[in-house]
Amino acid sequence: MEHSQGTMEAVAFLGETLGPLFLYDPASDQATPVYEALAALDCEEAAVEWPFAEPAQVVAALGQMSEALASGEDDDLVWEYRRLFAGPGQKAAPPWGSVYTDRECVVFGEATLALRQWMRDCGIARPGDGSEPEDHIGLMLRLMAWLAQERPELLDAYLSEHLLTWVPHFLGVVSAEARHPFFQGLATLSAASLAGMQEALGLTVEVPRFYR
Repeated sequence: MEHSQGTMEAVAFLGETLGPLFLYDPASDQATPVYEALAALDCEEAAVEWPFAEPAQVVAALGQMSEALASGEDDDLVWEYRRLFAGPGQKAAPPWGSVYTDRECVVFGEATLALRQWMRDCGIARPGDGSEPEDHIGLMLRLMAWLAQERPELLDAYLSEHLLTWVPHFLGVVSAEARHPFFQGLATLSAASLAGMQEALGLTVEVPRFYR
């Protein structure tokens, strides 16, 4: 289905805004500009422009996130990110799709390989620096943004066959496991935005069996 340029811009905005929050440790240089922008955000104003989600949902979630950042407890934010997504050790909400959809709950499982093959077939370069599996939520959101801007004809297939198959489940795990209000708000905001996007694009998604 062909979508308007405005819709593609909205999809790209979501990927570019949400992706780094899952991909980068809050203590990293890559994350600093995003967190600084969120801390200074006027939530009411931002909610008017935020795509796909209801303004009330956006205000509540962004408010939770910006208030958490304004508290100045940077160490708590960093350690919660690592506890949820990065480790060391067992992660409360592993950020890779195959961990949830592969019977063995492994990284580099069938979902990773299927996405990798799809990207090869479409002539899409592997995202990031190659240190993360392709089905890392942060990389996948950034790829969503890139497709919306550069290869919009591939976006629907990517979303319905690879991203939206597992990410709503993952965000439910984040919501259940998060102990820090920033990541509770992030899970709510991401889930509402992606659900609204799916509805706006008219996508049907076949949900797989989850093993975690």
